[in-house]
Order: sequence, then structure tokens, then C-alpha cells
Amino acid sequence: MRILIVGAGAIGGYFGGRLLQAGRDVTFLVRPGRAAELARDGLVIKSPNGDATIANPPALQSADLKPEYDLVLLSCKAFDLDDAIASFAGGVGPQTAVLPLLNGLKHLDTLDAQFGRDRVLGGQCVIAAMLDAQRHVVQLAPMNSITFGERDGGTSPRVAAIAQALGGAGFDVNASPEVMQEMWEKWVFLASLAGSTSLMRAPVGDILAAPGGAEFMLGVVEEISAIATAAGHPPRAPFVERTRGMLLAAGSKLTASMFRDIQAGARIEADHVIGDLIARGDAAGLPAERLRVIYTHLKAYEHQRG
Repeated sequence: MRILIVGAGAIGGYFGGRLLQAGRDVTFLVRPGRAAELARDGLVIKSPNGDATIANPPALQSADLKPEYDLVLLSCKAFDLDDAIASFAGGVGPQTAVLPLLNGLKHLDTLDAQFGRDRVLGGQCVIAAMLDAQRHVVQLAPMNSITFGERDGGTSPRVAAIAQALGGAGFDVNASPEVMQEMWEKWVFLASLAGSTSLMRAPVGDILAAPGGAEFMLGVVEEISAIATAAGHPPRAPFVERTRGMLLAAGSKLTASMFRDIQAGARIEADHVIGDLIARGDAAGLPAERLRVIYTHLKAYEHQRG
């Protein structure tokens, strides 16, 4: 299976690098600056699961693409989606499947409009990773997994083929017959964690130590869970139990990447992670008062950043 990884940042670089280590047919689509870094230093991964340096990983630029890939793995930030689509569209052929690993669900409509719904799988990943000052991929915790599947549910030959191509590469692969449920549950957790830690400018443990901190975080979970339920995807009991456990862990240093991006003065996915939930809540007649406070805070940050 020919796999095109769009970008060689923290997420694409990590999963693409592990696939290359496993001998898979992987090519990175990169901008000129990143291409120069990879040619000079290789793809460097620093990880609790094992470090790696891959010299001269296969990489090309948009103008060199041909429509010959079986799978496009897309892991850009949501605010870069339009540029990403323009860059990889030339690699999409008649049998190409697009597997997005973006946050939220808003990106699915954009990809469907561009490539057709039948091409676009549901997907998500669980990993904490970043690029350091040397532009090396740094994995911050051992967890690393990709979940994907047909958005209408069930299984299919292409999902089985993709699972085989991604499997055995050092990260967990879950071909889910309920991928939309999985995506909604991740969104509930991500938005709760990102919204709370970004608003409070603090990790979970410090929020818990503040008066009303636990109540606020659990209230955010409840608001988003109600939106998910209205969309036909009520969070399942095991997920709710895990989420409560992570958000009620005394002394926890857990934060979200959005919080870290704010600390770094970087762009954030306010509209895609929080704003879209509010829009869906409005459509369902749900107030989501805590989410509105979080969203106002994030948009003020974006305005201040310019």
C-alpha cells in the first residue's frame, strides 16, 4: 500500500517514521523548508518507546505529486486544512482513501465537499508529541494509537487493508466499526481538557486545587456530553468513567496541546474544538454556558495575538 503522509510535523512525523521503520511504503508531503531539514538531519524521533533517526526519508513537494497513492494520512491543524487540501489533492487518484486525524468533526464536511464522502474515512489519533527547537519529533508520553473506520459503521475490505498496512509498526491500530462514536468521545474529552486548562491557564491538578475547579471541569464534560447525545452519540459508561478519573486526579500535570500553544503564543483551534460544539448545541437548543465562557476567552486570545 502506497501511503502519503501530509506533513512531517509532530503527528505525521511520528506515525510516518514508525511506518518507515517497519518497512512500509511511505512518502512525506512537505514544504521546502521541512524538506531541507529532513535532507540535512533526517527524521529524528525522541520517544519513551524508542528513539530513531531515519536518514533521507522519502519526501516530495506538491508540484511533484501524482495520483498514485492508496492512502492519504492527514494530520494538520484544522486551521491549515484548506492549504493542506490544495497541497495533496494532486496525489488523490480513483482508489485513494483519505484518513484525517484532525480534532473535532468540522473537517469532514470540508473533505467531503472536495473529494466525495465515499473517499473520506473517520479517524483519530491519541498521542502527545511536539517538534522541539531542533525540529525533532518528541513524544511526551508512551501512548500512541490510530483509530479509524467507515463513517457509516461496520467493516470493509479497504479498512481491513489499511489496518494491515498500519499494523505492526510500533503503535496501536484500531479498525473500529463505530468510528463516529469514537470521534465524538474523543471530542468530549479533548474539548473538556483543552477548554478547562486553556481558560484557567493551569494543569488539571491546579484547577482541582482551586475552589469550584472540579465542578467547573465536570460541568464542561456534562455540557459537551449533552451535545454529543443530541447528535446521536451519547458517551458510553466506560468512557465517562475514564474521563472523570483523568479530570479528578489530584496533583495531575495533565494539560492539552491548546494550552501549550497558548503558552507559546501560537495559533489555536478555537473555532474547530469549541466553537463548532457551541453551534451544534445551539442547533439542539442546548445553552452550553461554560463553553461560551471558554470560547470568548479563546477568541480574545486570538484577537490579542493578531
